[in-house]
Amino acid sequence: MSASVSESPLEVPVATPTEPGRRPRSGPRPRPGLALAVIAGCNAMIQLDDPIMNIALPGIRADLGLSALVSSWVIGAYLLSFGGLLLLGGRAGDVLGRRRIFVAGVGLFTVAAAARAGVTGGEMLIAVRVVEGAGAAFAAANGFVLMLATFPEGPARKRAIALCTAVGASSTAGGLLLAGALGSVGSWRWLVLLNVPVGLAIVLLAPRVIAETERVRGRFDLRGTLLSAAGLGAVVYGLSQAGEHPWSSARVAGPLLAGLALLSLFIGSQRRTDQPIVRLALFKDRNRALAFGSMLVLPGALIGAYFFLSQFFQQHHGWSALTAAFALLPVPLAMAATAASAPRIERALGPKPMMAIGATALAVENLWLAQLRYEDPYLTGVLPSLVLLGAGMTFCVVPATVLATSGLRPQELGSAGSVLNALQAIGGSLCIALLVTASAGYADFADTMSAGFTTGSGFAATGLLIALALRPGPTKPSGRSRASRVSR
Repeated sequence: MSASVSESPLEVPVATPTEPGRRPRSGPRPRPGLALAVIAGCNAMIQLDDPIMNIALPGIRADLGLSALVSSWVIGAYLLSFGGLLLLGGRAGDVLGRRRIFVAGVGLFTVAAAARAGVTGGEMLIAVRVVEGAGAAFAAANGFVLMLATFPEGPARKRAIALCTAVGASSTAGGLLLAGALGSVGSWRWLVLLNVPVGLAIVLLAPRVIAETERVRGRFDLRGTLLSAAGLGAVVYGLSQAGEHPWSSARVAGPLLAGLALLSLFIGSQRRTDQPIVRLALFKDRNRALAFGSMLVLPGALIGAYFFLSQFFQQHHGWSALTAAFALLPVPLAMAATAASAPRIERALGPKPMMAIGATALAVENLWLAQLRYEDPYLTGVLPSLVLLGAGMTFCVVPATVLATSGLRPQELGSAGSVLNALQAIGGSLCIALLVTASAGYADFADTMSAGFTTGSGFAATGLLIALALRPGPTKPSGRSRASRVSR
C-alpha cells in the first residue's frame, strides 16, 4: 500500500538554477566513490566506539577510582544522548543541510573522543560522553541519508549500500584488532584516542567530496523534539540496565515505562503537526514497515556471537583479548565478502527470498552455537557458524535497507534514515537485554551460552517471518506528486 505524504507550504525546498524556488547545492562537484568511503568510515568509527569503551572501561575504573554506578553512567550517558537525538539529527539535516550537520556531528564526536583521554574524574567523563553521543547521533542520522542522496535509487544505490556494509565490516574488524592490541599493551588514554584520526580525516574530506543537499524551509517541532529525545533516550537507557538489574527494578522499569509514555505522546504530536520530525505515512507501505521491523530484531541474531563467544574464548580457553578478536574476525570478513555480490544476488532472487535465506542462515547458526561445548575445537565447532553468521547478516541487511529507503522523495530521506538508525539503536539495546535475561540463572557458562544462542535463533526466526510477510515487487513510492495531500 502506498502512502501519500503531506507537504506543508512552509516545507517547500528552497533553490537550484534549474528549478525556481530551490536553493542550489553548495560545494564542489561530488565524488561518489570518495563520498562513500567517507560515509562508511564514519559508520565504522561510530560502531567501533562501543568496543573501545568496553575494552578501556576496566582501566578507566581503576585509574579514576570509579564506582560501579558511575561506570554504568559512562556507558549509559552515551546511549541516552545518542538514542535520544537521532530523530532530531535527521530533522536538523533537512532544515540546515545534511552535509553541514554531518560534518558538525563528526567534529563534535571527535572533539569529545579526544577530550575523554584527558579527563580526571567520573563526572567529567560522563559529561564528555553526553557530548560524544550527541555528535554520533547527528553524524549517523545524516551520513546514511547523504549516501542515499549521492546515489540515485536503483542499481547504483544498492551497490552503495552493499559496499558501505562491506567497508564498515572490514574497518570494524581491523579496528577491533587494533583496539585489542592497544588494550593489551598500552594505557586506556591511548586506546580512547583511536577514533580521533579517523574523525579528523572525515571532517577535512567531507566538504570536498560530498555535495550539500537541498535544504527544506521550515521550523523545528520543539514539542516533538523534546518528546522524542526524552522517550528514545529513556527506552535505550532502561534496556541497557536490564543486563545488570531485574526488569521489575526501578532502574529498568522506570525508564522503560517513562520512555514508552513519552513516545506515545510523541506519536500523537506527529499526527497533529504540519512539520513532523517523523512522517508517519512512511509506515503505511507494508514492505517498508516490515523492513523497519527487521532492522529492530536482526541485532538479536548477531550480538550473541560477540557477547558470549568473547567470554567463552577468554575465560574458558584462556585466550587473550587480541586472540579472541582474531577468532571473531570471520563474522565481519564474511559480511564484507558477501556484500560484494549482494546486489547481484538481490537482483536475481529479489529481496523477499534473499532475506528469507539470510534469516534461515542466522537461525541455523544460532542453533549450531547453542550446542557448543568447552571441548569443541574452533575450526569445526565455531568457525563455520561465524561464516554463516556474517553471510546471513548481509543477506538480511542489504535488501532490508533497500526496501526501507525505496520510493521516497528527497525530503523524506531524512525522516526514513533517522527512523532506521533509531530502530537499530533500540533493537541493539532490546536484543542484548533479552539475551542476558534469557541466559541468566544458569550455574554453568555453557548452559548460559546455550540459552543465549537459543534466544538469538528466536530473533532470527522472527526475521524469517518478517521476510515471508513481504510482498513481491518493489516498494511503492510514498507520494504521487509534490502537491499530493497527505494522509498521516
